[in-house]
Amino acid sequence: MKVVSNAGPLITLSQVGKIHLLKKLYGTIIIPETVQYEIVVQGQGAAGAEEVGNASWINVQAVKNQLAVEFLRERLDAGESEAIVLATELKADLLLMDEARGRRISEAHGINLIGTLGFLAIAKKRGLITKVKPLLEQLISVGFYMSSDLYQVMLEQTGEK
Repeated sequence: MKVVSNAGPLITLSQVGKIHLLKKLYGTIIIPETVQYEIVVQGQGAAGAEEVGNASWINVQAVKNQLAVEFLRERLDAGESEAIVLATELKADLLLMDEARGRRISEAHGINLIGTLGFLAIAKKRGLITKVKPLLEQLISVGFYMSSDLYQVMLEQTGEK
């Protein structure tokens, strides 16, 4: 399975100590160069920098179609733009992305995607974690935004309500 990720899910999962679950579920994650730079270089010392920098199962790949990246840059940041273009170029099975605008554009391009919360729900369903609620609380405590409605939906979907 080819899985491409933007920075957000990698950082967020690092903040709650669950980035390793990506390897357990998907094996290898592919990230564009800009995402690697954002997390490891610009984010040096922050959550995700060491985890992503040292993860042999996270592969960094260059995006070929820079024109497509520049077109998306009118509406998205560099990492999101490169992640979407790379997912398209690789015909990825899945794109990991949390940002709403990037998700809408990805969906419009027919890219299958999942965010951090959806990933955690799958991880629970597959038995990789036993409870989602404590992770939701951790996410909120580190500044991850989710509406109270989404919080409730997550609890319902994971059988924790």
